Amino acid sequence: MPATEHVRKKLSQVPHRPGVYLHKDRFGTVIYVGKARDLRKRVSQYFHPSRRLGWDLKFQALVEAIQDLDWHVVRSEAEALLLEGKLIKEFKPRFNIDFRDDKRFLLLKVHLQDAIPRFTLTRIQKEDGAIYFGPFAHSGALRRTLTILRRRFHLRGCRALTPGPADHKHCLYANLKNCTAPCIGSVTREEYLSQIEAACEFLRGRSDEMRLELEHEMLQASARQEYEKAAQLRDAITDLGRTTEQTKRFDRIPYTLPVATRTAADLEELGRVLELRTPPARIEGFDISNISGTFMVASMVSFWQGRPHRAGYRRFKMKTVTSQNDFACMAETVRRRYARVLKEIKSIEQPGLEGEGFEASPMELRDRSATTYGLVDPGIDAGNTLPIPMLDDGKLEEAEKGGRKKGEHRKEKVGGKLPDLIVIDGGKGQLNAAVYELQRLGLAHIPILGLAKEFEEIHLPYQTEPLRLSLESGALKLLQRVRDESHRFANTYNAQLRLRKISESVLDEFPGIGTARKQTLLKTFGSVQRLREASVEQIAAIPGFGARTAEALKTFLDARI
Repeated sequence: MPATEHVRKKLSQVPHRPGVYLHKDRFGTVIYVGKARDLRKRVSQYFHPSRRLGWDLKFQALVEAIQDLDWHVVRSEAEALLLEGKLIKEFKPRFNIDFRDDKRFLLLKVHLQDAIPRFTLTRIQKEDGAIYFGPFAHSGALRRTLTILRRRFHLRGCRALTPGPADHKHCLYANLKNCTAPCIGSVTREEYLSQIEAACEFLRGRSDEMRLELEHEMLQASARQEYEKAAQLRDAITDLGRTTEQTKRFDRIPYTLPVATRTAADLEELGRVLELRTPPARIEGFDISNISGTFMVASMVSFWQGRPHRAGYRRFKMKTVTSQNDFACMAETVRRRYARVLKEIKSIEQPGLEGEGFEASPMELRDRSATTYGLVDPGIDAGNTLPIPMLDDGKLEEAEKGGRKKGEHRKEKVGGKLPDLIVIDGGKGQLNAAVYELQRLGLAHIPILGLAKEFEEIHLPYQTEPLRLSLESGALKLLQRVRDESHRFANTYNAQLRLRKISESVLDEFPGIGTARKQTLLKTFGSVQRLREASVEQIAAIPGFGARTAEALKTFLDARI
């Protein structure tokens, strides 16, 4: 498993410090993310000669695929764990198993606007005015520290949002004197808030006094030969250290595409492979993202001269597709994208469209192309492959005689708004759906291809067999960059919609409300924002809600503006 010269040079630069390392393949794609207490020692182990004869086939495949590496230095092993989880969720490396799900590290939150604030555990931070601590790499240490915190500062641990006298009657925390019972007026709200503020200061790292007290108690227990109690105190001190250790938050990790160093050569090779007149200056890539038919979205990315042109990125939320159907989603996306482009072209009166004899509307173009090419509605079915012939330049000009002057190039007439090449993320099904929509719009002359992930096959609408290029081909690497970027952009939009949906579920935090009553509220008022604006009487009029519950819900929502 010898390392490449490039990797060997980088190994000598890796520091002996805690951090996270990233292994990359020849395309610049992150294939593995790991953490280490000592980066130099850990990363060097991958290329040690003694491991060449290892039995782990997965490990051998990983090392053989490594062509580059990167690292991020942090202050502690806990920070390394947090950053590792963040990067794995972002890049989803194929050799990683842990942290690939949607789970997050625990946070500790307290909302000071509540009538009687309490500390609760959560995994998602929202813009609700609460104070958040964390994330914490050791969930067990956090839970045990929270127990110590409640006993030390006499804080409540009950679930009720606003506990009353009935709750206090059976309150174990108050009976054990772990809580000062502000719910029955044993202390004022101001006095209880001072207890909360003291606990917040403790979580911010000012815990030396408590640590010294626990160490003193541990030494006394050990002197009395109460070793079990001493061990418990020792573990408590360790938990306090883990919980109050200052860690850096990694909210945003910048995503970078693999660096393209030979864009001009890659474009020339791509134009030559696809037999285009000129290298494609403007490339647009499409991808679909959904989870079991929910949050169905699509992305379109734009590349100019081989590099991302982010001002040209577009995203789409499906309007006509109601069930999981990637082919129908791709058809809708392509149709909406280029119907809009044609409309914009005509609205600004580009020369050669309305001013120079090009008077066909998108609907007329669709009808003309259907008549000329003899298309049949594909029905966008999974097993369908459209018999769409690829027209040569002569037939294309003949088909568009009525739409523009012979020999004129559409790209020149529209000022570069139409792409020189369209890349579809998928195989024949997605490609055929896109081709059909292009021909309906009269845009069959635009080169288009589908790039399938499994074998990196290039599917063309006029060939039955896919085109396979060398994995070292610059043209293939360029197409992969377009495909991967469209995939990332679609997944990012899908994740934003899911997080937005989660943020609307602030009602889940209101104790005692179930799914049925939450749905009733949202169905009646339409959104959480409208529910905030409703009066107590309007909420109480909902079946299943009384005046007391409505008032408590109103107080709960007002505290989270």
